[in-house]
Amino acid sequence: MDVFFYILSSTFLISLIAFAGAVILFLKEKLLERILLILVSFAAGALIGGAFLHLIPEAIEQVGQEESLLKVFFYLLFGFCSFFILENFISWHHHHSKNHPEIKSFSYLILVSDSIHNFIDGLIIAASFVVSAPLGIATALAVALHEIPQEIGDFEILIYSGFKKIKALLFNFISALTIVLGGLFGFLLSGKIGDSVVFLLPFAAGSFIYVACSDLIPEIKHKGSLQKALINFFVFLTGIGVMFLMKLI
Repeated sequence: MDVFFYILSSTFLISLIAFAGAVILFLKEKLLERILLILVSFAAGALIGGAFLHLIPEAIEQVGQEESLLKVFFYLLFGFCSFFILENFISWHHHHSKNHPEIKSFSYLILVSDSIHNFIDGLIIAASFVVSAPLGIATALAVALHEIPQEIGDFEILIYSGFKKIKALLFNFISALTIVLGGLFGFLLSGKIGDSVVFLLPFAAGSFIYVACSDLIPEIKHKGSLQKALINFFVFLTGIGVMFLMKLI
């Protein structure tokens, strides 16, 4: 019952991040861009750290047999490639700034694809909590940190596509709520199919690595002066460091 509560509460709290988009209504553009780059840098580090320090080692431990390690890395590659397909063939992009305006019709596609993404995140969080509470917390934190810049970017796109501000927040939140459905479904799935955890953990690691390397890190590369680049890299390392400390704890 504790596992169910952890999954439900963590996924619901993450869904509330959808309202983070409202921050752009109160911040100046230069300040917002500076904050977003810091958030993106930290989120990228947290995703990389979560994948390599938490999810992959835990998946290997769950397999337990050296000859079955190939299965773990196959699922990792499957997760990586699945997100590549989602981004390129469903036109799903993680936007973090006003440099990516989209037409109105594409805004609905973003809502649909983001719902799919959030549902998968719910599955991943559920699988992690089924293994252990510390792993679940680390995974939920990595997902939450990634969601902040993404949800702000999605809100910007909806506004630029013609949505009213209140309607954009509401639709973004409805899309975010699918993470709760994914968590509930993942809890039921993990309770019935033992191998689901062994699949979801490396799948999550693959998706984390793809999102960090394909969407987040390019956002912070070659941005501004050398000083800004060093700051972004330091924040990126801080994200990894937080995951490492959670591993030690």
